[in-house]
Amino acid sequence: MRLIPWWALLSACCAPVVLVSAWAIAQVLQGPGYDPADKTISVLASHGAPGYWPMTAALLALGGCYVATACGLRPAALPGRAALAGGGLAAMGLTLVPAPLRGGDLGHGTVATTGFVLLAVWPVLAADRHHPHAPWGLRPPVTAAATAAMTAGALLLLLTLLRGWAPGIVERALTFAQALWPLLVVLSCPRASRGTGP
Repeated sequence: MRLIPWWALLSACCAPVVLVSAWAIAQVLQGPGYDPADKTISVLASHGAPGYWPMTAALLALGGCYVATACGLRPAALPGRAALAGGGLAAMGLTLVPAPLRGGDLGHGTVATTGFVLLAVWPVLAADRHHPHAPWGLRPPVTAAATAAMTAGALLLLLTLLRGWAPGIVERALTFAQALWPLLVVLSCPRASRGTGP
């Protein structure tokens, strides 16, 4: 039985904490003019914004958490692990193409969309279709439901961005769900002790 190493559990635990802490700190630094319902997280990470450095550090840490979790999630199928790691690299890539303070940016939008897509499809790609007693987080019906929910969330985010219907709330819900899901999958898998090697 393939075990999850302790460091993969640690990285999976850190991802949602890093994400929420970063946007909370950056929002305080941004001041009362920032409306978290109407403005996206990307505004907090805009070059020149008060929260630029905390958000940049958080995106690098969050991406690293995804990559580390993907490396340690041995019971998952390789395509899913690759997609999760790709989502982590996309998060880190956002630091190279920060959103402008106002308006859109093609480079930022492309990298962000790539990350959302990879983090939405990784659950279904990670499904264990060969073992009837696979961890519940890797069972095909569960992974399909997770991917469907995250895809619906991404489409809703796109709609709210186009219509101006509180995209900040939808983006926070979606990014939190995408950060939390790897932890739930890891918790569903058997874990190695600290002293257990690969």
